[in-house]
Amino acid sequence: DFFTFQPSPPGDVTAQVQGVDLTLPPTPTPTSTSGCEAADFNGFVAGRIALIQRGTCAFAQKIRNAGRAGASGIIVFNEGQPGRTDAFPLDIGEWRGGVPMVFADFAVGNELASTPGATVRLKVDATLTLGKSDNVIAETRGGDPRNVVMVGAHLDSVEAGPGINDNGSGSAAILETALQLAHFPVKNKVRFAFWTSEEIGLLGSDQYVERLSAAERKRIRVYLNFDMVASPNYAFKLYDGDDSDATGSPAGPPGSAHIEKQLDKFFKSRNLATVGTDFDGRSDYGPFIAVGIPSGGIFTGAEGIKTPAEAALFGGQAGVAYDVCYHLACDTISNINMTALDVDADAIADSTARYAFNLNGIPQHSAAAVAPVAVTTAG
Repeated sequence: DFFTFQPSPPGDVTAQVQGVDLTLPPTPTPTSTSGCEAADFNGFVAGRIALIQRGTCAFAQKIRNAGRAGASGIIVFNEGQPGRTDAFPLDIGEWRGGVPMVFADFAVGNELASTPGATVRLKVDATLTLGKSDNVIAETRGGDPRNVVMVGAHLDSVEAGPGINDNGSGSAAILETALQLAHFPVKNKVRFAFWTSEEIGLLGSDQYVERLSAAERKRIRVYLNFDMVASPNYAFKLYDGDDSDATGSPAGPPGSAHIEKQLDKFFKSRNLATVGTDFDGRSDYGPFIAVGIPSGGIFTGAEGIKTPAEAALFGGQAGVAYDVCYHLACDTISNINMTALDVDADAIADSTARYAFNLNGIPQHSAAAVAPVAVTTAG
């Protein structure tokens, strides 16, 4: 019924369970915002075990809020909406504290939430060691350093597989863009980031943004993220900067809608359709939107299931995952859809080049500060 949160710190605690802003049947739950805001923990009793639903924002954000509220342990469980499996991805384990954590399926979470005064023993046997891994950052020699266009993709993969689609596809595409852009003078400085440790909780991008001064954050005018851009059963998904889909996560920071429209314009120029995808916190744009930096990008789908409407737009198989090899050993070079890679690589180059020369329509933002935290990574 419980699965270890990877990587969870070790711990053994017996305490009362307290639900955090839960949405339970009969109320429909397309996506849960449980634990996404510090205010969700108003009234939480320090020392209790926090019971949190999956959904909407990054797991790391929920867990940090729980830790700051004084939780002695954390149980994260599925929302329970139709189509949600009870499997948890492996890219969600970042935590920076000593609180043991486990996953539970919806049935277990719902039972705990529905049992007043429920007390559980939460025991995790784990070993965490301090490790080090580096981001790779490169930027154009020229361009106005007061106006930085940042383009990112993560280099790491999960232990189970080689990660050629996730995320060799995005990393290769921005590398080729950087190599070609080097031949041209640019008006705005362009900075390419090859992130480390995305799969264990956005560690590379999170720490990078955290360590930037307020002035340095303000100089980053846009952030473009490219994570999985060649899924075999692809859909051309653009991060929904203006929340025009009116589902799931809210709009990105001001300027994000412009990025979505700029990318969409490229696809329309080739008579290709696009659909929106939520800023759900599962990739390296998360730390940037958290501090107010306009963000956007392309995503061709992961373990989610392609809809009949998407199959009509993009071809492929409805009712099948966008990438059946997501986080598996079969994510090899044969797992790439070359049509999607070709189109998306051109879209990446196009959007990067346009912002390298013109930031009209992107408002000057005042990036927010984030609270400093210590860093713990899995060994």
